Amino acid sequence: MTKRDIVLKVTNDTNKLNSDKRLTQNQIAEVVQCTLNCISDELSAGNHIELRDFGVFKIAVAKPRKGRNPNKPEHEVIIPEHVVVKFKPGLRLKKNISKINIPNIK
Repeated sequence: MTKRDIVLKVTNDTNKLNSDKRLTQNQIAEVVQCTLNCISDELSAGNHIELRDFGVFKIAVAKPRKGRNPNKPEHEVIIPEHVVVKFKPGLRLKKNISKINIPNIK
């Protein structure tokens, strides 16, 4: 699913819920982009994001490690410590994911 797909789905869902005041795709796209920018800004500042029932985004430091180029495994490369984003799903998301039929996953 792309950001465009999210905008289309949210537009359709919100317009079904509230037929009196319809929002355009451009308005929804702005809201989606503002939401993503807010999440990105908070993570970039080192803060965590908690979205109830969905999950938590946290910043963590990955330890330095040795890596190998699969094409030249005799050459070791030191991968320095770096910052990563970790995601821990919330209870509702875990519950919904547990219902997925494994053979249906692409």
